[in-house]
This record gives sequence, C-alpha cells and structure tokens, in this order.
Amino acid sequence: MSSLGYTCSKHFEGYPCCHRQWKHPGHCRYVHGYSRSFTIWFSAQELDPYGFVVDFSSLSPLEKKLREHFDHTFLVNEDDPLLSDWKRLHSQGALDLRVMKNVGLESTAELVWKWINEILLDRDSGRTCSWRVEARENGANAAYFEQIPDWFEKSHDKKKDSAKSKMPL
Repeated sequence: MSSLGYTCSKHFEGYPCCHRQWKHPGHCRYVHGYSRSFTIWFSAQELDPYGFVVDFSSLSPLEKKLREHFDHTFLVNEDDPLLSDWKRLHSQGALDLRVMKNVGLESTAELVWKWINEILLDRDSGRTCSWRVEARENGANAAYFEQIPDWFEKSHDKKKDSAKSKMPL
C-alpha cells in the first residue's frame, strides 16, 4: 500500500496506574505510578457516510477497555516472581491487579493497537485501521507501536483489483 489515505488521531488520558519492571537493575524495579495516556492514529482509504475516518463518539468500547485495564490498577509482568503475593493482595482488596506479558510502554502500545484494530475490523469490516499508537506515562516518556494490519492492506488491494477489472480496455 503506497498511501494511508485519510488519517486522524484521538487522544485518551487520565489512566492512573502503577507498575514495576522487576528485572530492571535500577529504580524501575520498584512499584511506581503514572497517569498513562494514549494517542491512536487511524486510517481509511474511504470516509464513512458522515465524512469521517472514524467517528470518535463510536470509540466507547475502546474507552471501556482502557478504563478497565489502566484506571487505578496495578500492572505486573506475568513472570514477576512476586506474582503470587500480588494476587493475594488483590484477593484481599489491597490492589486491582492486571497481569500483562510486559508492562512497559512499548508492549502497552502494541496491546492497545491490537485492541483497537479488533474493534475496527469487527465494526468496519476492514474500511478503517489503527496504524500507530502512542503510550505515554508522563510528558517526557512515551513509546510507539506502528504497523498497518495485514487485513487492512489486503482489503484495499482487493478493492483496487476489483475496480481495475471493471475498467474498460
């Protein structure tokens, strides 16, 4: 695909959570927190009937997932050696535990990219996708995941081929 076509972005903020990177040799191994935010970039070759790439008011399923996963929660890696202790504290109501493959911003950006693209594919049948997600823990620190989903490129390649076959020779 040579062009992303139309693009837009939406920013989500206000997700205070804490985490730790237990393998880190420095201070990141300690429990610490941030108010995470996310910016998501969208693409479409064709606009919807209202003239949008994505109707931002339709993104409540993603907003719900973000709130459930990152709002006042404690994030730990699935291989954290204290996981059984964190689970015990969760069962006692001391924290709201979320176990992730990796709590780092890079992996978090990829996770949110997967979530939004599942929503978009199901809802828009391949018309739209997210090609970039920024996960931010503060004004200074952010990470990105960028990828055009295979299904987005394939759906638009099929449309191009179909349009070419209908052209007079």
